[in-house]
Amino acid sequence: MNNLLPKKNRFLYKITSFILILSTLNYLTVNALEPSEHNIQQEITDVSNDTDTNDELKQQFQPLVENIFLNRNSAILTRDCEGLKVFYDLDKNVGKWAYENEVTKTKYFTNWCEKQCVSFTKINSIIKVSKVKEIEKDVYNVICYACTKFCYSYEDEPNIENYFKLGTCHYINLKKDNDKYIIIKEWYTDPLADSLDLNNIECTEIKSTILSHKKPDFTIDERTQRAIDYAHEYCGISDNEEHLFKYNKEYKNFNPDGGDCANFASQIMFEGGGFKKNNVWNYCNKSATSAWINAQGFKNYLINSGRGTYIAKGYYCDTYKDAFNLRPGDIVAYEKKGRITHVSTVTGLDSKGYPLVTCHNTDRMLVPYDLGWSNSNIKFHFIDVHY
Repeated sequence: MNNLLPKKNRFLYKITSFILILSTLNYLTVNALEPSEHNIQQEITDVSNDTDTNDELKQQFQPLVENIFLNRNSAILTRDCEGLKVFYDLDKNVGKWAYENEVTKTKYFTNWCEKQCVSFTKINSIIKVSKVKEIEKDVYNVICYACTKFCYSYEDEPNIENYFKLGTCHYINLKKDNDKYIIIKEWYTDPLADSLDLNNIECTEIKSTILSHKKPDFTIDERTQRAIDYAHEYCGISDNEEHLFKYNKEYKNFNPDGGDCANFASQIMFEGGGFKKNNVWNYCNKSATSAWINAQGFKNYLINSGRGTYIAKGYYCDTYKDAFNLRPGDIVAYEKKGRITHVSTVTGLDSKGYPLVTCHNTDRMLVPYDLGWSNSNIKFHFIDVHY
């Protein structure tokens, strides 16, 4: 058909077609080289159903991966990432980016600790290598799940230890380099992804407010306690080894479909808290209403149904004092660009009464509510749930 066009237009047509072909080839190349987030989520968020039978490779790489995490945890404790360089191929951009991400993450933890007036005392990871595959000579793809426990204490309470746990799913390419393996590429679900650009919050008032608080004396009723127990059992990083790296199989895992946070918060209220389902808020046969599985829909349902009322909403510096009014069973919703993008359930308070949340995607257990969500563009919604 292009032969019917004038000569000049035929030339432009060919150039445009050539550019489109190059763009398509580039798209296909990138997607062939890079793992699909949907596929990775499907593989690594349900490691309990792993069908990989290459136990020999798993056993070979288990201590190698454990050593990587041991050194990463040490870097956070010492606030020095220089020693991590030996684990990365810094001559390639993707290897360099993977290393720089760890540096940025360590800086974030340092800044958050300064704001919070805390120090980490211990950081330990439990690793499950789920799948190992040789993708070319001496290059291996490793999929693993990590449960990392962070112990911390406040500067005026050095003898009182608090802790939280983070779950991360990792897709790592390791290349044999003489007598060791180095990281040439890594992708993982990062619980700090929304705060890796966080600038250090230097606010004397915030620090003094946090340090002036003590954990309030209150009694948790049986219904709320059941909700807490359910949350801790099925959060994916349970203290119970039987449930470690596992969700409740009675429910669909919606992580590959965009996120499982609201689904899990709904489960906590229904399975643990005994809230009854209805036409608006419902789950049945792996299908659910928007109010059950969508973060925005879940938040709106709580408020509109009267099952929850607002304590406060706004940016961190405007609401951190109100956060001390949160109690186990309550909900923290996170707004970004005008939409609720995440919800979590308060399941405890630390020694200062600071709210600790438990949730899915990424898996958190008893994590300070603002950790990973303290960027200046994040708004918090604190909701009192009426048990």
